[in-house]
Amino acid sequence: MLTLTPVITVPCEVKSVFLLLSILEFAVGVLANAFIFLLNFWDVVKRRPLSSCDLVLLSLSVTRLFLHGFLFLDTIQLTNFQQMKAPLSRSYQTILFLWMVTNQVSLWFATCLSILYCSKIVHISHTTLLCMAPRFSRKIPQVLLVFILFSCACMFLCLWNFTSRSCFMVTTVLLVNSTKRDAKIHSFYSFLYCNLGSILPFLCFLASSGLLIVSLGRHMRTMRANASGSCGPSLEAHIKVLKLLISLLCFYVVAFCTALLSVPLMMLWQNKIGLMVCVAAMAVCPSGHSIILISGSSKLRRAVETILLWMQRSLKVRAEHKADPQVLC
Repeated sequence: MLTLTPVITVPCEVKSVFLLLSILEFAVGVLANAFIFLLNFWDVVKRRPLSSCDLVLLSLSVTRLFLHGFLFLDTIQLTNFQQMKAPLSRSYQTILFLWMVTNQVSLWFATCLSILYCSKIVHISHTTLLCMAPRFSRKIPQVLLVFILFSCACMFLCLWNFTSRSCFMVTTVLLVNSTKRDAKIHSFYSFLYCNLGSILPFLCFLASSGLLIVSLGRHMRTMRANASGSCGPSLEAHIKVLKLLISLLCFYVVAFCTALLSVPLMMLWQNKIGLMVCVAAMAVCPSGHSIILISGSSKLRRAVETILLWMQRSLKVRAEHKADPQVLC
């Protein structure tokens, strides 16, 4: 098994930088996802019909808000309370389990968004897939509910596995006097087992994103051939969508890999600096993903432009009011 040198104590400067970075990531993530949530929720209040993409974005923004909250609590526990040599405290275990549930639901919703884009953009020639694509778009609320129930079922199984192993470990400690490392290995397998539920949405996301990228790549080559080397607005739009998809895919892969890597870093290798890097990367990914979703959605982008224009006008009016007394003098 791969072993790393344990880094149990961390300098105060590293902790301060990590905490400041986490606060910045938390603020950006909460602002971006709260903006997506409020804009779509306002349409619900006004009883305007929500599209399938808007419904997925609404659900995704809610889970991302909880996800950023749990990651920030994880940061506070990691910097101030949890020691790497000590067994995981009950509060830290609770935060980790809640984070894993929210993270898995968030991954499913992001996968659902990618599949939805795939069903609308990719040219499907197979008869069965051609019939399933419009049906998937119409059944989005049911699909989201199934994803939530599936994630909760996986977490209930993980909790049952963890508590049953915990009872066994207590008995073993009393009878055999097992070491703390055995308890760490037990916790490692329990948390790793819980994270395995994210593999299925990860594979679905890879498949749908791959189909989208290949389809857009083919379409771009066809447009280049027909346009005889000129770059028209349609081709520029497709290039923009392709860059958007690749960036979303990169964020998704980084979030998934760092979530898996954080388990052995915490449980086996006891490398606190490596664990801090993973937590920071896990917080960056949903924030960056949300910002890219805002920039890629015309509805969200128009709302941002409206807010910025309103702020610019407010500042201009305030500056004019402040300048009036000087003008009168």
